[in-house]
Amino acid sequence: MDKDVLNYVIDKTHELMSAPSCSSETKAAAEAWLKAVGTEEETAETVKYIEELEADIMPIDLLIGFAESDGGIKCFGEDTAKNIAAHAREIKAAGAKFCDCPACAAVAAILEKKDALLK
Repeated sequence: MDKDVLNYVIDKTHELMSAPSCSSETKAAAEAWLKAVGTEEETAETVKYIEELEADIMPIDLLIGFAESDGGIKCFGEDTAKNIAAHAREIKAAGAKFCDCPACAAVAAILEKKDALLK
């Protein structure tokens, strides 16, 4: 793997892990991948890491649906849920496919390097 790509993904992985919106499963996959970098387990952990990232990035329509649901209102509070839904609709109109919270933004950046990671 290209060293510049590796360093970029390592940096983005640290951003992901420090994001308040990072799930525990994603954080565990990130930690496992970082531990495996440079070892014979790197390739297998990279595949697992990418699978976890692809499963956890929040598609914009799911974010809107959740924010507008009873569960979203319960999770965020009514005002915050309305603000999240409005923001999500705004970024969707501008072409966003995914949530732009810090965790999802880091995941999107990492997934842009997916092909280089899997080489």
